[in-house]
Amino acid sequence: MSEAEPEPSPKLVRELGPVDATMIVMGSMIGSGIFITSAESARLVGSPGWLLAAWAIAGLLTVTGALCASEVAAMMPRAGGQYVFLREAYGPSVGFMFGWSMFLVVQTGTIAAVAVAFAKFLGVLVPAISAGSYPLFDPIHLGTSGYAISLSAQQMIAVLMIALLTAVNTLGLRTGKLIQNTFTFTKTAALMALIVVGIFFGANRGAAAWTSSWWNPTANGWTLQGAQKDLGVAGALGFALLLGKAMVGPLFSQSAWNNVTFTGGEVREPGRTLPRALLVGCGTVVGLYLLANVAYIVTLPLDQIRGADQGRVGTAVMKAVLGPVGVTFMAVAIMVSTFGCVNGLVLSGARVLYAMAKDGLFFRQIGTTNAHHVPAVALVAQGVWSILIALPVTVKVDPLPGEARYGNTYNQLLEFLIPVDLTFYMLMVGSVVMLRVKAPAADRPYRTPGYPLPVVLYLAIAGLLVADLVYLEPKTAGIGYAIALAGIPVYWFRSMGKERVADRGWTGK
Repeated sequence: MSEAEPEPSPKLVRELGPVDATMIVMGSMIGSGIFITSAESARLVGSPGWLLAAWAIAGLLTVTGALCASEVAAMMPRAGGQYVFLREAYGPSVGFMFGWSMFLVVQTGTIAAVAVAFAKFLGVLVPAISAGSYPLFDPIHLGTSGYAISLSAQQMIAVLMIALLTAVNTLGLRTGKLIQNTFTFTKTAALMALIVVGIFFGANRGAAAWTSSWWNPTANGWTLQGAQKDLGVAGALGFALLLGKAMVGPLFSQSAWNNVTFTGGEVREPGRTLPRALLVGCGTVVGLYLLANVAYIVTLPLDQIRGADQGRVGTAVMKAVLGPVGVTFMAVAIMVSTFGCVNGLVLSGARVLYAMAKDGLFFRQIGTTNAHHVPAVALVAQGVWSILIALPVTVKVDPLPGEARYGNTYNQLLEFLIPVDLTFYMLMVGSVVMLRVKAPAADRPYRTPGYPLPVVLYLAIAGLLVADLVYLEPKTAGIGYAIALAGIPVYWFRSMGKERVADRGWTGK
């Protein structure tokens, strides 16, 4: 391996400054999760103290992960980011499995899910945009498979949104970053407004902070069996398992901070900019998320938090303080939040496909850039697949009225990939150690402070969480790992007769 150098390709332009990179970190993290996931977490742990603990531990995981990832991001500021880190640390097959999973489900499925979330909240303002409205055709059932192809009004909005943001991002990085910066500033202000309204105007003695036991869930009517049937474990160990499950929503509301590394080949002064963007962006979002949950518990009783309609705790807070105006405010705020989130995911995710194609592991045309110096073909491929993922729905027939109910398959796919995605985060953090061993003399503009403590802390907590999820949902986790491992034969097929990218070093020489 040779010393770290910037992206050698002249086709990618380094137009992202410190503010731009930080906005990609924050904008990719802040979606709809902070406004809805606390309901399920509160149901699982049963007290305000443990709810905050779930968010705080998830935040600790995010910040320590960013501390570690900053080292390899500054060391290898290339298009593809995490894909490159994993390729250099563990070999090209591991890097390919990451890219395979990102394209097949993780990035594209998240784009589809967040786009539909935008459409759902648009439906609050425009009732005609509902999940039960099918302007073009009724769902087409795929035999007795339990699946159907659907294009509801909400799905149509999601498809148009994905197509629009994909097209806009092909016009150049300046256009994409302008949208990203504008919407990230706006939704951060909206989140801060929720916090201010909840803490300073909504606080009341009837809220969970004063009426519920902070650390004794059973005193709040919570039971282990009620939170999770057939857990198979009792006592403190059973509660620890549920605490881990309660962290899933908070953790993945804080995910996608790694997306800025995908744009490493387009960041100015990456040795300084990437670490600062990761640490400032992650630290700010984690702090805001903790304050938002403080706003929830000082405004609403515990039952209203865990029983919020469709999990919309943020909406419940604003409605309690401002009435119907608060509901409208939250609908607009979440629309702004999800729109900016999708833009960040679209902008950054295509760079992974581009990097894989440059290595000969994806279709050659995807590794090209257009006249605006962006990977347009990769953007279009990602957009088309995201749209296709948004179309299938699950089908469940209610036996009494005999009516079909439809659910989203991309949410199901994302559940499969949650343990896998966390495993890839662990591998990225572990790459800090691997590359210090494999390339001790390489230039490192930034070194992880307190090394190896942040690495050990992240791997310990994340490892326990993965084990927890595998124990609680072995079938779901098994399917997820099967999807990721299915990339191995594809990798070997694509790499047959090609130069082994593992032997080239990260400069591509």
